[in-house]
Amino acid sequence: MAKELVSSPQPLSFPPSHFAKLAPRSYLHAHLSSSNGQRPSGRLPHESRKPQINTGSLTYCYGSAVVRAGDNAVVCGVRAEILDASNIVDYKPSTTIEELGQRYGGGLTKHSEVTDGNRRRQSRTEDAEEMAQMNLLVPNVELSTGCSPSYLPGMPPSTEAQSLSHRVLTLLHDSQLISMDDLRIWYHPPSTSTPTMLQPPSEAPTALEPTSMSLDVPNDTTSSDEEDAQRPEVKAYYVLHITLLILSLSGPPFSTIWTALLSALRNTRLPKAWWDADRQSVICSPLVSDSRALRINGLPLAMSCGVFNAEKDGAGLVSQAGEKDLKKWILCDIDGFEEGCCEEEVTVVVREKEEVRERGMEVVRIEKCGGGVVGRQDMREVVALAEQRWKVLMEVIGGST
Repeated sequence: MAKELVSSPQPLSFPPSHFAKLAPRSYLHAHLSSSNGQRPSGRLPHESRKPQINTGSLTYCYGSAVVRAGDNAVVCGVRAEILDASNIVDYKPSTTIEELGQRYGGGLTKHSEVTDGNRRRQSRTEDAEEMAQMNLLVPNVELSTGCSPSYLPGMPPSTEAQSLSHRVLTLLHDSQLISMDDLRIWYHPPSTSTPTMLQPPSEAPTALEPTSMSLDVPNDTTSSDEEDAQRPEVKAYYVLHITLLILSLSGPPFSTIWTALLSALRNTRLPKAWWDADRQSVICSPLVSDSRALRINGLPLAMSCGVFNAEKDGAGLVSQAGEKDLKKWILCDIDGFEEGCCEEEVTVVVREKEEVRERGMEVVRIEKCGGGVVGRQDMREVVALAEQRWKVLMEVIGGST
């Protein structure tokens, strides 16, 4: 009797792409628990993607940049419009040059710039409040058609786009990134006498001698009125419209958005503008040589990371020895797949201190959403990673200008 051949059952196996879709968290945990500890993208947990930055890509903008980091791609364009001071509701009298000199600590010597650091910080705070009150910075984040399968064409602005616009706007004001003096458009009245208001104290006019004093009050009033009429005043402001278009979206886009914004602002040049008394309007010079670069106060850079907690999956993440693995991983610069597996997201914005005597890094903002796994020690680790990320981005941004 012939012996029947019995075929052994074939083991059931899936390709990695199917495994990632069926059990994404187990798939990610298997990679992180391996001997090399690499993520599915081949990066280590604390390894970030190096962005590619191209500036000056848009012809009809005062400044532009295109940034790509992994599958996230953002294009940023900056346009400037002129806002007449007379059109501002509840506009207060314009700040004079003398008041600005007192606000910024005089600005006469290098020693005053070092010793009046607190006064400069206070002045920037006042400038940021004035800038926010008049809405001189208008960022707008848009999600383009086809950037992600979850965004359909013809839909109104999504909640995520509005949230990103608000985060960008508040960070612009909190970081005091743009100097208010670059947005002011002055009117300098013609004067027959040599101006002395900008001279240093050693060349300032001396006090009147007793013999030259007069009790004629109308003459003093007339002279003070003439001085007020000859003082420079602010007649208009530049309003910066910053448009950020997300071309491709995979993972948290805020760090890529902020990098594109910084690169575009560093590439921005504003035309020379002045107030014409005869026309009662602002005149801009058409010469590129007369334009000036927009000054940036420091370079605050953002880094986003996610926290993957193995405890959440219970039996799905039990080791071969039968013991539950409670380890968590902090993943820097997460992509779209890792974003769906992480319970918490942390965004840290850091920059270098400006004071010469206090060299180092300072935290501008920390944002956290979801979960409660990240403690103080983990937050210190995230801040340290953000400082390392700042050095890497500085090399890329510095080389793109």
